Amino acid sequence: MKTSITAILLLAFSASPALAQPKAEEHSAHHPASGPAASADMADGEVRKVDKGAMKLTIKHGEIKSLDMPPMTMVFQVKDAKLLAGVAVGDKVSFAADKIGDQYVVTALARKKP
Repeated sequence: MKTSITAILLLAFSASPALAQPKAEEHSAHHPASGPAASADMADGEVRKVDKGAMKLTIKHGEIKSLDMPPMTMVFQVKDAKLLAGVAVGDKVSFAADKIGDQYVVTALARKKP
Protein backbone atom coordinates (compact mmCIF):
# COMPACT_ATOMS: atom_id res chain seq x y z
CA MET A 1 0.00 0.00 0.00
CA LYS A 2 2.84 2.40 0.87
CA THR A 3 4.46 1.67 -2.47
CA SER A 4 1.34 2.56 -4.43
CA ILE A 5 0.82 5.80 -2.47
CA THR A 6 4.45 6.74 -3.04
CA ALA A 7 4.12 5.98 -6.76
CA ILE A 8 0.98 8.12 -7.01
CA LEU A 9 2.65 11.02 -5.21
CA LEU A 10 5.73 10.79 -7.43
CA LEU A 11 3.54 10.74 -10.50
CA ALA A 12 1.56 13.75 -9.27
CA PHE A 13 4.68 15.78 -8.53
CA SER A 14 6.31 14.93 -11.84
CA ALA A 15 3.19 16.06 -13.73
CA SER A 16 2.83 19.32 -11.79
CA PRO A 17 5.16 21.40 -14.04
CA ALA A 18 2.87 20.66 -16.98
CA LEU A 19 -0.05 22.00 -14.97
CA ALA A 20 1.78 25.07 -13.66
CA GLN A 21 0.61 28.58 -14.51
CA PRO A 22 2.42 30.18 -17.47
CA LYS A 23 4.98 32.86 -16.72
CA ALA A 24 3.94 36.48 -17.26
CA GLU A 25 6.12 36.83 -20.35
CA GLU A 26 4.52 33.73 -21.89
CA HIS A 27 1.05 35.10 -21.19
CA SER A 28 1.74 38.25 -23.18
CA ALA A 29 2.16 36.16 -26.32
CA HIS A 30 -1.61 35.60 -26.32
CA HIS A 31 -2.46 39.30 -26.50
CA PRO A 32 -1.84 41.77 -29.31
CA ALA A 33 0.93 44.26 -28.80
CA SER A 34 0.23 47.90 -28.23
CA GLY A 35 2.37 50.95 -28.78
CA PRO A 36 5.24 50.99 -31.27
CA ALA A 37 5.29 47.22 -31.74
CA ALA A 38 1.64 47.32 -32.82
CA SER A 39 2.51 49.47 -35.84
CA ALA A 40 3.38 46.26 -37.70
CA ASP A 41 -0.34 45.41 -37.50
CA MET A 42 -1.37 48.75 -38.99
CA ALA A 43 -2.54 48.95 -42.60
CA ASP A 44 -2.52 51.96 -44.89
CA GLY A 45 -5.59 53.21 -46.67
CA GLU A 46 -7.66 56.07 -48.00
CA VAL A 47 -11.07 56.96 -46.59
CA ARG A 48 -13.75 56.72 -49.28
CA LYS A 49 -16.87 57.25 -47.14
CA VAL A 50 -17.66 58.21 -43.52
CA ASP A 51 -21.01 57.17 -42.01
CA LYS A 52 -21.00 58.54 -38.46
CA GLY A 53 -24.60 57.51 -37.80
CA ALA A 54 -23.90 53.85 -38.53
CA MET A 55 -20.32 54.07 -37.17
CA LYS A 56 -18.87 52.81 -40.46
CA LEU A 57 -15.93 53.71 -42.66
CA THR A 58 -15.33 52.71 -46.24
CA ILE A 59 -11.59 52.40 -46.77
CA LYS A 60 -9.56 51.58 -49.87
CA HIS A 61 -6.69 49.75 -48.21
CA GLY A 62 -3.52 47.85 -48.87
CA GLU A 63 -2.85 44.38 -47.55
CA ILE A 64 -3.95 43.76 -43.96
CA LYS A 65 -1.44 41.11 -42.87
CA SER A 66 -3.00 40.48 -39.47
CA LEU A 67 -6.25 39.44 -41.20
CA ASP A 68 -4.60 37.77 -44.20
CA MET A 69 -6.59 40.17 -46.40
CA PRO A 70 -5.49 41.41 -49.85
CA PRO A 71 -5.83 45.05 -50.94
CA MET A 72 -9.42 46.12 -51.64
CA THR A 73 -12.09 48.69 -50.83
CA MET A 74 -14.50 47.67 -48.10
CA VAL A 75 -16.79 48.89 -45.35
CA PHE A 76 -15.60 48.53 -41.77
CA GLN A 77 -17.55 48.91 -38.56
CA VAL A 78 -15.79 51.29 -36.13
CA LYS A 79 -15.20 50.13 -32.56
CA ASP A 80 -15.45 53.62 -31.04
CA ALA A 81 -17.24 56.67 -32.47
CA LYS A 82 -14.30 58.82 -31.31
CA LEU A 83 -12.24 57.28 -34.12
CA LEU A 84 -14.45 59.09 -36.65
CA ALA A 85 -13.73 62.55 -35.22
CA GLY A 86 -11.81 64.63 -37.73
CA VAL A 87 -11.77 61.94 -40.44
CA ALA A 88 -12.97 62.97 -43.90
CA VAL A 89 -13.30 61.45 -47.35
CA GLY A 90 -9.90 61.47 -49.06
CA ASP A 91 -7.86 61.29 -45.85
CA LYS A 92 -4.87 58.95 -45.93
CA VAL A 93 -4.92 56.82 -42.79
CA SER A 94 -3.14 54.06 -40.93
CA PHE A 95 -5.52 51.73 -39.16
CA ALA A 96 -5.80 48.47 -37.30
CA ALA A 97 -8.72 46.15 -37.87
CA ASP A 98 -9.91 42.95 -36.29
CA LYS A 99 -12.60 40.42 -37.07
CA ILE A 100 -15.17 40.51 -34.28
CA GLY A 101 -17.93 38.00 -34.79
CA ASP A 102 -18.75 38.18 -38.48
CA GLN A 103 -17.74 41.84 -38.94
CA TYR A 104 -14.45 43.56 -39.66
CA VAL A 105 -13.96 46.37 -37.15
CA VAL A 106 -11.50 49.29 -37.14
CA THR A 107 -9.97 49.31 -33.67
CA ALA A 108 -7.37 52.08 -34.15
CA LEU A 109 -7.12 54.88 -36.69
CA ALA A 110 -4.62 57.66 -37.33
CA ARG A 111 -4.66 60.27 -40.08
CA LYS A 112 -1.41 60.54 -42.00
CA LYS A 113 0.18 63.89 -42.43
CA PRO A 114 -0.07 65.22 -46.01
